[in-house]
Amino acid sequence: MLADTHAQRVLDLACQKGLLRASDLDAIEAPRVVLTRLTAAGLLDKVGRGLYRLPSHSGSEHESLATVATKVPQAVFCLLTALQFHELTTQLPRQIWIAMPRGSHVPRIDYPPIKMVQMTGDVYSEGIETVERDGVALRVYGIAKTVADCFKHRNKIGLDVALEALKDVRAKRRASADDLWRYAKLCRVANVMRPYLEAVE
Repeated sequence: MLADTHAQRVLDLACQKGLLRASDLDAIEAPRVVLTRLTAAGLLDKVGRGLYRLPSHSGSEHESLATVATKVPQAVFCLLTALQFHELTTQLPRQIWIAMPRGSHVPRIDYPPIKMVQMTGDVYSEGIETVERDGVALRVYGIAKTVADCFKHRNKIGLDVALEALKDVRAKRRASADDLWRYAKLCRVANVMRPYLEAVE
């Protein structure tokens, strides 16, 4: 009977969290072998190393972001991934772009593929918005910060992408010129962005 109780508690937790990490079982004092049994019985799906979800839980467009956020809580979605999240790009990034504090190692994740950029101090910590999707808290840079980041990392993603994002944001009034300017200064790209900002005003 004990095993059944564990199984039910694990399933309840999976239902509550959306994505379940093996380490989450410690909180409910359930042995990890329960995950193996539930997966074998078809009651849980294994979606990555140490990551499980209920089969009925249909994968949303944010599922890969939720997977990364669950495994790497300090990651902040940035650049192309943040643009896609805010519906500001037509491009579909092949990788999930994350920002991590300087000195971080690239997280070892089998799937989805990730691309990490290191940021320091305020450039890393400012402009983060926390949004809940599929029961998982996603940390993503806000629109103005994302545009400034795109100019800062234009060598990685292309100046055309940064310009398209800036034009789109101003045309749709998704961020004020003041906010864009504040993050341009924070990211030390004010001189790069100034002519483009003036052109779209």
